[in-house]
Amino acid sequence: MNVNELKGKTVALAASGGLDSCTITKWLSEYGVSVIAITADLGQPDETDMQTIRKRMLSCGAKEALVIDLKEEMAHAGIRLIQTRACYEGGYWNTTGLARHVTVSGLLRVMKKKKVSILAHGATGRGNDQVRFSLATHMLDPKVEVYAPWRDESFIEAFGGRKEMIDFCQKKHLPIKASHDKPYSTDSNLLGLTHEAGKLEWLDTPADFIQPVMGVFPKDAPDKKLTVFVEFKSGIPVAINSEKLKPVDLFRKANEIAGKNGIGIGIHTIENRFVGIKSRGVYESPGLVFLSHCYEFLLQQILDRRARKCYEAAAANLGEQIYQGYFFDLASQMMLSALTPVTRLASGLIGVSLYKGTILFYSSSKTPHSLYDPELSSMEAVGIFNHADSEGFLRVLGVNARALNLKGQVDLKGPVEKKG
Repeated sequence: MNVNELKGKTVALAASGGLDSCTITKWLSEYGVSVIAITADLGQPDETDMQTIRKRMLSCGAKEALVIDLKEEMAHAGIRLIQTRACYEGGYWNTTGLARHVTVSGLLRVMKKKKVSILAHGATGRGNDQVRFSLATHMLDPKVEVYAPWRDESFIEAFGGRKEMIDFCQKKHLPIKASHDKPYSTDSNLLGLTHEAGKLEWLDTPADFIQPVMGVFPKDAPDKKLTVFVEFKSGIPVAINSEKLKPVDLFRKANEIAGKNGIGIGIHTIENRFVGIKSRGVYESPGLVFLSHCYEFLLQQILDRRARKCYEAAAANLGEQIYQGYFFDLASQMMLSALTPVTRLASGLIGVSLYKGTILFYSSSKTPHSLYDPELSSMEAVGIFNHADSEGFLRVLGVNARALNLKGQVDLKGPVEKKG
């Protein structure tokens, strides 16, 4: 789809209020396209007044500009991240990836009421967001078409990159916050911030080059240990330090506490984008890192080794599913359903100590489904497990161990002995 096909039509633009949103809105309006700019309020910590975005989009030529409140949806999605520990490639907590799913779901509800069937977005043709917008849209409403200016030759010809967009906006006197000397871009929501592009694309730029928004770097955190208690009920964090909190407020509290102590600030990753190229990001997700560590300490008590293997496999796959834009598909539904028995058992009060970016276990109590029993595991002469009972167990294991040697399946020199 190109801009000439859109003349005289109405599109709903997923508008963040940033450089891309402002440029696209003005550019489309000059081509005779009516733009309804829809901004998702996802609890962005770097936006103090969401209504300023609405006014900005109207100034850029939008026929109509709306702000929709999706903070509750974002918080509940964040709880899913904690329950599944769905990181991508070990370090990225999928804060933006999950936000795209939440945003598309919310936008489509508005579009249905407005009877608009074309969704536009400003995601680059080299990134993951374009995939997330398209896949989520087509899964939820196959009748809706997706228009991406960064895949439109007319737009690419007009705007080779960030510099040309800034020049265009300045020439048109549009109220953008971007400037030629801004060193990187930021995307944020209740769950975290992603910093990328600009100077961060060069690997001689350290992770602490960014200016944290949700907290401080560990070196700047208080030189004092802070003990915090988180209560979980059936996999849901419901209270911090005995204060009962609803999901949105709980994440805000978790972000505040963890951020002040340097937790989850300045996470550096070089990850594999779905489109096949690598990208570098520096992330902030203090509340998620903090709460997920607490949940992990709880899971250690509940899962036996077979359940643990199933859980870890589902977590890794779900992390990839969210990153690649498949959170709504059947595979994700299957994995989420498979983890339901785990969340049902995950109740307890976990205490942790926070200190300059570190999270240490402090205590655990009120865990009715914990398999850990000090009497069973103790090395002392207590409990119902008799040391001598292991004799028969090891005799059975020894049958296979001996067979491996007799049939020449063992490296007799061992993995550490010098060979040759």
